[in-house]
Amino acid sequence: MDGNTKRGNFSSQIGFILAAAGSAIGLGNIWRFPYLAAKDGGGVFLLCYIILALTFGFTLLTTEIAIGRKTRQSPLTAYSRINRKFGFIGVFACIVPVMILPYYCAIGGWVLKYLETYITLQRDAAAQDNYFTGFISGNFEPIIYMLIFFAITAFVVFSGIEKGIERYSKILMPILLLMIIGISIYSLTISHTDDKGKTVTGVDGLLKYIVPDFTGMTFGKFMIVIMDALGQLFYSISVAMGIMITYGSYAKKETNLMKSINQIEFFDTLVAFLAGMMIIPAVLVFSGPEGMSVGPGLMFVSLPKVFHSMGIIGSVVGLVFFLIVTFAAVTSSVSIMEAIVSCLMDKFGWSRKKSAVIVSIYSVIFGIIVCLGYNLFYFEMELPNGVVGQILDLMDYISNNWLMPVVALLTCILIGWIAKPKVIIDEVTQGKYKFQRKWLYIVMVKFVAPTLLFILLLQAFGIFNGLQ
Repeated sequence: MDGNTKRGNFSSQIGFILAAAGSAIGLGNIWRFPYLAAKDGGGVFLLCYIILALTFGFTLLTTEIAIGRKTRQSPLTAYSRINRKFGFIGVFACIVPVMILPYYCAIGGWVLKYLETYITLQRDAAAQDNYFTGFISGNFEPIIYMLIFFAITAFVVFSGIEKGIERYSKILMPILLLMIIGISIYSLTISHTDDKGKTVTGVDGLLKYIVPDFTGMTFGKFMIVIMDALGQLFYSISVAMGIMITYGSYAKKETNLMKSINQIEFFDTLVAFLAGMMIIPAVLVFSGPEGMSVGPGLMFVSLPKVFHSMGIIGSVVGLVFFLIVTFAAVTSSVSIMEAIVSCLMDKFGWSRKKSAVIVSIYSVIFGIIVCLGYNLFYFEMELPNGVVGQILDLMDYISNNWLMPVVALLTCILIGWIAKPKVIIDEVTQGKYKFQRKWLYIVMVKFVAPTLLFILLLQAFGIFNGLQ
């Protein structure tokens, strides 16, 4: 039995596309994208994001998937196959999902809690000011929900590539997309009249979301919008965390990579746009602009209040919404865990079962620590980007603000200047497939992407805080 057979493969191109899109479509799209869009002027952020997705995001996504399929290895060992001196990039790329998985499962547990809340018709309780804080600061309940969420994730990963990740992606992704489209359309039909007789509709909210507003937009603020959109792309397309290299390594050689990458890009951008369309009009209708100012608390604080304001229909909408978020969170957490499991299998030659057991043990331990970060292990630390955070925020900051831009920057240097872009181009065009945007890719990977990533790293250290 050769190594590739032991590792497993996606049985079809559509299986690869849906699994990769499922990884990309997670909490980053449904949770983070809408509140950043609201913070950064709606249409201005949307415009910057789409341009960057078609250029910067395309470049990183193409690079990682091609590296994975060319080497047939996970990130920990893939980089050394490209250039032995750059094998250390794989270590950083492996550390990223190792850090993310425990706190991602903790957040997944929060989502499950809210899903259970709406299933049991506790809409009124979820809308209370202290509901979210009371839950996450509890001693046992957050841990229980985290463990349930992780158990679902582990079950899929233990099942393998074709019978686990691919099978469940084919089931969950179409359902997820249909539900998102349904709630997005519903958001446009709602309206609310306040005490002063002013009526705001979902269409008003949509226009606020998609029409760029450059009022009061200084150069400094515009740079912040670009950096926010750039940072969001890491969440949205799952790059610089080893996932796309791992999934690329499972793609068959006859897979049309460029076609697959274009479709992954399309699905990811569509869902990110629809997520904003689901949330922003509804919040603006029932809570006004101040409802969008809660930032990361949007999904767990502001939205339950919106669902409560909708009346009885809000119970149904809230239930469907948190079901959507649950599906999205599971497909992403599966890909994060799979990236780590694959690293252990390739590096040490361990079986899937042994690797998954080891990953499960550490994930549960550190997941519990993250959950206890809001009570027993509570502390406050001011981070260089100006955020005051706890354990979860610290792990998120290190992995997403430092390690991921570093991994992406070093990958661009390796491919753009050491191994040369021809390595990726040859892999993409294998089978005589065309490489659309080839010249754009070369310019991006050699010059533009490294420059943007360097600026993003400066922002992580708080260099641009004064510009806001």
